[in-house]
Amino acid sequence: MTTDPDGTAHLREAPVSRRAIHAGRLISVFDDQVSLEDGTLTHREVVQHPGAVAIVATDAGGRAVLVRQWRHPVGRALWEIPAGTRDRDEPAQQTAQRELEEETGLRAASWRALGAWPLVPGYSTEVMHFFLAAGLTTVGAHTDSDERIDVGRFLPAQVKDLIASGDVDVKTMAGLALAGWDVRTDA
Repeated sequence: MTTDPDGTAHLREAPVSRRAIHAGRLISVFDDQVSLEDGTLTHREVVQHPGAVAIVATDAGGRAVLVRQWRHPVGRALWEIPAGTRDRDEPAQQTAQRELEEETGLRAASWRALGAWPLVPGYSTEVMHFFLAAGLTTVGAHTDSDERIDVGRFLPAQVKDLIASGDVDVKTMAGLALAGWDVRTDA
């Protein structure tokens, strides 16, 4: 008798081989050959990513702190919750604290983990950890040398306007929703 406690045996893909395509500063890309349950061989392109954090930082006035950066892959600037890539073996909350300070010049007195999920599991290993940060104090930003960032604070109605106009990314919508914000533009 075969055990299949989660009922996914027919969906599983067994690794056969891996070929490195690219090794970059933040990501590596692989061409994996996998065997399907019926023995069919196929390929999966995989982006290996160390993981990331995203921070919903709210001030005493009920405003969300967002950062605006140019996003080269989509060819425009977006407003986003502060976020960043984890350093190798760095605890997620430590990354979140570092990224909030680097990008916004703020420290938070209280932190709450909201959860962690795969971001784009169809091709990436990246898991994003979401945090809620409050009790903000200004300490001064120190962005990376290749980052140009605007920082703003937005009330819920202003955030809805940004969402409706397509000026945010989905991680921002997800993080705000996890923190209890209504991100629906039809409400």
